[in-house]
Amino acid sequence: MPEGHTIHRLARDHGEAIANRPITVSSPQGRFDAALVAGKKIVAVEAWGKHLFYRFGGRPARFVHVHLGLFGKFFRHATETTPRATTRMRLATRETTIDLVGPTACEVLDRAEVDLLCARLGVDPLRDDADLDAAAEALHDRRTPIGALLLDQSVVSGIGNVYRAEILFLHRLHPATLGSEIPVRELRALLETTRQLLRRGVENNRIITVSGATLKTPRDEMLYVYKRKACKHCGEKIASVTSGGRALYYCQRCQPVAGMLSAKKGRGTRR
Repeated sequence: MPEGHTIHRLARDHGEAIANRPITVSSPQGRFDAALVAGKKIVAVEAWGKHLFYRFGGRPARFVHVHLGLFGKFFRHATETTPRATTRMRLATRETTIDLVGPTACEVLDRAEVDLLCARLGVDPLRDDADLDAAAEALHDRRTPIGALLLDQSVVSGIGNVYRAEILFLHRLHPATLGSEIPVRELRALLETTRQLLRRGVENNRIITVSGATLKTPRDEMLYVYKRKACKHCGEKIASVTSGGRALYYCQRCQPVAGMLSAKKGRGTRR
């Protein structure tokens, strides 16, 4: 599933390509009601976490909400071509055609429905209105493993499986450490790291977390722990644990289980 940097990059690229231009919206597949936005221009394209919103002009305001999920993909063409039979939505200007295939969600919403959806989402570190202090407090309030919390889109939006492994490594946190065990100031620093890495991902259109790595760096050298056999920092064998339904990779030497041990000690004391 695409992580937040990909969605924000799509919002930027699509906004530059098709916003404020005469546009035709259609559904070759027939599973999207394009008539609801017929004759309107897209005035802005925005992202919140893993959700993409095309805002159409006119009254009442209409939005096309897209969530790619596991299988959704966009295909962009310089000129209009024959669409795939599975194309859910086609956005076509004179210069550019963008086809959407296989999304989890592609629907027309009004302002109230968009606001309701976004109210269920956590802070998106890439947005200008992101309150990282509030997000740090929300993480600290949970007696839930930090590995699971970082995938909870109702707490923080946009972090996926790759970023969470790399972020936890950079802050030397074992994935089983409870959010409530981590000082708020450290959680705030973790979220600032998240914002910096996501911004880097938007610019590069690729996840790069290793300091000094560039687009010319071999792909398997762009990350510290995710799906690696050995830690790029210390060489220790990489371990994995299932967290939030996904495999979470971590270094047993760089990310010790101090949080787990303190949790057990605390339980013993209370007895």
